Order: sequence, then C-alpha cells, then structure tokens
Amino acid sequence: MLIKPNFKLIRILKTTWKVDILMLLICGITFYIHEYVTKTPIQLPVAIATLLGTAIAFFVGFSNNQAYDRWWEARTIWGGLVNDSRSWARNILHNIPNLPQNQDLAVTKKQMIRRHIGFVYALKESLRGKKEGYFKTFLRDAEQQEVTRQTNVPNAVIALNAIDLQQLSESECIDGFRFMQLNQLLTRFTDHMGKCERIKNTVFPTSYVVITRLFIFIMIVFTTLILTESIGAWAILISWILGFVFHITHQNGMYLMNPFEEIATGIPLNQIARTIEINLLEMLGEKDIPPAEKPVNDEYFL
Repeated sequence: MLIKPNFKLIRILKTTWKVDILMLLICGITFYIHEYVTKTPIQLPVAIATLLGTAIAFFVGFSNNQAYDRWWEARTIWGGLVNDSRSWARNILHNIPNLPQNQDLAVTKKQMIRRHIGFVYALKESLRGKKEGYFKTFLRDAEQQEVTRQTNVPNAVIALNAIDLQQLSESECIDGFRFMQLNQLLTRFTDHMGKCERIKNTVFPTSYVVITRLFIFIMIVFTTLILTESIGAWAILISWILGFVFHITHQNGMYLMNPFEEIATGIPLNQIARTIEINLLEMLGEKDIPPAEKPVNDEYFL
C-alpha cells in the first residue's frame, strides 16, 4: 500500500515500457504504411477516433471501479480482522477467570491467543501463495503437524481454537454467554477468511481486459492515420501519448484487481499481520516484541 501522495514516474515506466515500445512500433508502422506504401492518402473522419476514445473510457472506467471495489473490500476485511483479533485476546484474558485449581488454564489462554496470531500469518501466506512457515512459530509441534496435513491451513488453526474453546465450556471454566461471545468471534474469523478467499479465487472477466487493450491499439492506429495528414511524423508521438494515457489508466486498475499480491498497490498484509502480532503479544505481557514493519524505500508497505 502506498504511503506517499506522489508516485515516481520511473516506477510507471518500469511497468509499462514493453507496451510503450509496442505502441510506438504500431504508430510508426502505421505512419510508414500511410506515407510510403499506400498510393492514395487515407482520409478518415475525426469522429472515428472520438468514438473509439469514448468507448475505451467507458471500459476503463468500469474496470477501474470494479477493481477499486475489490481492493477496498479486501482492505475493509483486514481492518475488521485487526479489530476482532484485539477483541479475541481481550475476551480470553479478561472474560475467562483464572482458577487456582486449574493450573493449565493460564497456559491454554495464552496458547489460544498465540494460535490466533498463527492463524493471521497462515491466512496471509495462503492469500499470497507463499510457504514461509512463520505461522508455525505460534503453534506447538503436534499442532504444526496437524494443520500442515490439511489443505486449508488457516481453517485448521481456527479449528484448534474451537476445540480448546469447547473444552473450556465443558470444564465449566466459562459460562454459556461467554462461550457464545468467543464462538461468534471464531465465526467472524471464518467469515473474514472466506471473503478473502472469494476475492482471491474470483477472476475478473478477462474479456474486459483484452477488449480494452485491443481498443487502445485500434484507436492509436486510427489516430495516427487521421493526424498524419495534418502534422506529419508528429502523429506518431501524439498517438503514442494518447495511447499511453489510456493504457496507464487501465493498468492502474489492473494492479488493484488482485489486492493480495505482494506489490506496491496491494493490501499491506505484512504490516497488518505484524500489527496484530505486536498488539496481542503486548496484551500477553510478552517481552520479546518484534519491531513494526518498515516501508519499502519509504514509499509503500507490503
């Protein structure tokens, strides 16, 4: 996630230079064919380029709106996960009384909170398709083996907390009302996970992407043909600038389309997960607290 209002032009060019060269080649070839191949001048009405530009603007606007909706929904989900994680730790620490006759209760409470941190990191790794294994730090050895045997690791971690919660209820360490509160939080964690998986696994219709790019290439061809009659070779540069504007606007939306990717415009899962880890460890009174996530080049968080 970007943290600066300004964006370096060099970063834009690094991501679009291949398409920029392709558009320049298309404009150059179009100009060459018009000037040196065709025997009669190609005279086209300006309305063609205008209509194409209008159509492209609609396609780009629709794609970008849908992309931002996906990005904002993902950010809202992880914002809710932060709040619910703090509520989970607070309810366990303060709503489950410490019983002198039950020496293992304090250990269980601590493990349920640490296990939740493991869930957050397991969900992050699942959404980004990585196998860093940092979530195992917060699980016991037997639990690590149990969750890694399952396809959905974050869901398996939640199930472990559900088992401990049920045992606390059966041993009458918590009453029915507190059990329902904690179980509702586990349900919300499952909802957060499912919503994230829906965004990740739902592919945006590729037809919009392909058609928009095709329209941009067609537009710069017609623009070059139209402008060549009036400004000559400068038509190559002007058409490329017009194509560049449409392409970078469209590409900006495509970067938001997959909010969990580890890119500058993605959701800062590393930062959010580390924030949850720090908050919950501090609530546990731990001394070994990891440092906050630092931005990359003081520009963005991953």
